[in-house]
Amino acid sequence: MSTFMFKNENYKYTPVSNIFIDKFMPKARGEFVKVYLLGLKYCTSGEIGATSQVIANTLGLLETDVVNAWNYWNDECIIKMTPIDNMGNFNIEFLDLLDVPTENIQGINLLEELTNSSIKGMLQDIEKLLAKPLSPKEMTMYLSWQKDYNFPPELILLLIQYCVSKGKVDYRYIETIAIAWHEANIKNIEDAQSYIKKHEDKWINIRKILNYLGIKAPEIMKPQEQILDKWINVYKFSLEIIFKACDICFDRLNRADFKYIDGILNSWFKDGITSLEDIEKKDKKRSLTTKHNTAGGKPAKGSFNDYEQRAYDFDELEKKLLGWDNND
Repeated sequence: MSTFMFKNENYKYTPVSNIFIDKFMPKARGEFVKVYLLGLKYCTSGEIGATSQVIANTLGLLETDVVNAWNYWNDECIIKMTPIDNMGNFNIEFLDLLDVPTENIQGINLLEELTNSSIKGMLQDIEKLLAKPLSPKEMTMYLSWQKDYNFPPELILLLIQYCVSKGKVDYRYIETIAIAWHEANIKNIEDAQSYIKKHEDKWINIRKILNYLGIKAPEIMKPQEQILDKWINVYKFSLEIIFKACDICFDRLNRADFKYIDGILNSWFKDGITSLEDIEKKDKKRSLTTKHNTAGGKPAKGSFNDYEQRAYDFDELEKKLLGWDNND
């Protein structure tokens, strides 16, 4: 449950800007308009704040509808939504709508573009996939991909569908995927399908490794992802070799340690290890070398006996320690 704190002025009425009514209300979902108007009323009547549960109960909505509404209006730049903490609580500031910039990102005239039936159809299909209306900012972003990334409409729809299948519908996440596809030089459906398969296969293997290590977190940090990706796609080690390195780490440290496992696999990669048999051969060779160095009583290098031994008269030492050497 979230709490929303309002920066307010104490009025006896709720002033609603004609700009909101003319420009923003017609294209917004009804429940979003309800949340905006109730929040505006709280703001102008001196209400300090309200929880998402209170707002939802007052308007007959779900709490998720309330949170989605505030995110929508924040994206429309008619409120400023600022996190207070990490518990899902926010300050809500209603902005002067006269200061809201007109959307015209990268030279795209949205009204003119919407006269094109194919573009309008694409945006409508995106709305169906996301199950929500698009803000002007989102529409402009999707249209910019055609101009800047040379993405055809069917590729954009595939990208949206891919994000939805992963349960990710936030436009910021979708934009991140689009940038990744552009950087991977994806230009058509075939490129995208190949990229998705490679990416998904990588994550299937990553999840198997994490499960083997006993790590159940749904997300991992970027440095960990890069290390795991190196083992799989750069070193091209099979899972059985990676699991063997994990076993060695557990035996020696009794815990999972990415850096330690990475050190083992770095060494194996340099030695040209490609199978479990190669690991066994390396271990046997090391064992034979150790036995050879210690054969015939010759101490292994680095042992205690490497140091020059000194001859001591222990009877004389004992006398000195006990003070007997001073006695006549």
